[in-house]
Amino acid sequence: MGTGAPAWALEFTADRITKIDGRTATAIIYHRDNMWRIEHRTMGPVNVSIVRKDKQVVWMLLSRMKRFKTVPYSADQDLMVTETLDGEVSREEIGTETREGHPTVLYEVTTKHGERTEVYYQWLATDIHFPMKLAKKDGSWIVEYQHVKLRPVTDYLFQLPLNFQPLEEFRKEPGPETREQGL
Repeated sequence: MGTGAPAWALEFTADRITKIDGRTATAIIYHRDNMWRIEHRTMGPVNVSIVRKDKQVVWMLLSRMKRFKTVPYSADQDLMVTETLDGEVSREEIGTETREGHPTVLYEVTTKHGERTEVYYQWLATDIHFPMKLAKKDGSWIVEYQHVKLRPVTDYLFQLPLNFQPLEEFRKEPGPETREQGL
């Protein structure tokens, strides 16, 4: 209780726009329960990340190389897509607004984790119970969801592609035990 997790399974697709310290990144999100897929729309070696909270791993796919890198899951990677925020200690209604055709209530939300207190603005869609936008009060961090569609998301989006190999195997150099000795 009080974890902010919905009582029902949250399955959706959406476009996500993230602004951190003046830099903007866009992605397509596919989400189901404790797993989500992020298809990054920015230039870089990793163009898909698959987060598997259930397996405590994140797979970063390097599609051009048909390789993947496995890294440990961290709670910092959680999408903040619940009605209440983790560590929420207060919530004050500020007003209402329509975002992407959805009626929303704008809240000022304060969270506390240990000694750290954060204040956010949250635009919560009342028709779909989904946070359409979340911003730190100081403006240093903003995440906005557009084209949100609550719908079933297929299993294969959260699996490793069959033809991908671990990046670790690609980068392995022959060790002394595999080199010819005595030359």
